[in-house]
Amino acid sequence: MLTKHLTPRPKHPTYAGAVAVVLRDGRVAAKVAVGHALRYRSGPVELPAARRVGMRTDSIFDLASLTKVYTAILLLQQVEKGTIDLDAPVTRYLPAFTGKGKSRITVRMLLTHTSGLPVGADVKNVLGTPMVAGAVPGSTFRYSSTGLMVAAELVKKATGTRLDVALRNGITGPLGLATTGFNPLTWLPKAEQAKRLVATDARTSRGLLRGVVHDDVAAKLGGVIGSAGIFGTAHEVAVIGQLLLNGGIYNGKRVLAASTVAEMLTNQNAGLPAIDPDRPKRPSDHGLGVTLRQPWFMGRLSSASTFGHTGFTGTSLLVHPGHRLVLALLTNRAHPNWSWSNPDPMRAEVANVLAEQV
Repeated sequence: MLTKHLTPRPKHPTYAGAVAVVLRDGRVAAKVAVGHALRYRSGPVELPAARRVGMRTDSIFDLASLTKVYTAILLLQQVEKGTIDLDAPVTRYLPAFTGKGKSRITVRMLLTHTSGLPVGADVKNVLGTPMVAGAVPGSTFRYSSTGLMVAAELVKKATGTRLDVALRNGITGPLGLATTGFNPLTWLPKAEQAKRLVATDARTSRGLLRGVVHDDVAAKLGGVIGSAGIFGTAHEVAVIGQLLLNGGIYNGKRVLAASTVAEMLTNQNAGLPAIDPDRPKRPSDHGLGVTLRQPWFMGRLSSASTFGHTGFTGTSLLVHPGHRLVLALLTNRAHPNWSWSNPDPMRAEVANVLAEQV
């Protein structure tokens, strides 16, 4: 049933390939790979069949904005240690975070997308990025990649390490996630790169992107930022969902306290309006680094407690606590051209299929 709804659309594809992993009660209930990890070369031009690379269940994707979930976990680890206060102004820790109105922005607002910061950051001065004109901190949900980039700066300041090192020390190392990380060309063996890396764009000024971050801001900043840049497999993304579903523990390794996870998965934006030009009817519901109750990608699995996140490259994580269900759905919808399709209907379609089954 799941494979049927993941069939690639060859003439005008929603994606060239996809992998879905479903966990139920912590066990793998489904693991499906369809289509191609590499189907086009720069142009974009379709490759001959012999030169295409089939998708595998262990293929490694550019997770795009799913990175924000990892950044939030790393920041909340520092909150638990007492090095950062969620309700303190960001300027307490980052004096260079300057600009009109920004002294009122708290750490919590960065994770709930209520800071008033814009989607895109000033690449030359992330901390100096100005707020959206007329925005009032704490008053409105407005999706902001800049906010999570600033959150990553807090992590770096508190840990005294680079973000990729903090990720390894705080999440991937303890959980044994060997194929999750920034800049995979630096750690994935060359023999594996050709088999497992999933391509994104094939029409950008940078040419075919495979193993190189798709996000332009991340690319300009070395591939390591708090809002995008992590690569990983569907199974390892599902582990993050299961970790949070378990209250911060996975395979005996505790990454966050249960009370922290409970706060992370609680709607922080009750009563606030949402501004989202792409999805004008979306709810503002958001926890600390995860989005809640979003039918546009959660379909009929959407509920007040359903949480997850999406990524621009076609990735998504969805967790339904009531059903003890985790869905990691990773596609390369940006291969060869992200403007070919809207991935949201497909995400909702897959969620609806699972809703029927559970």
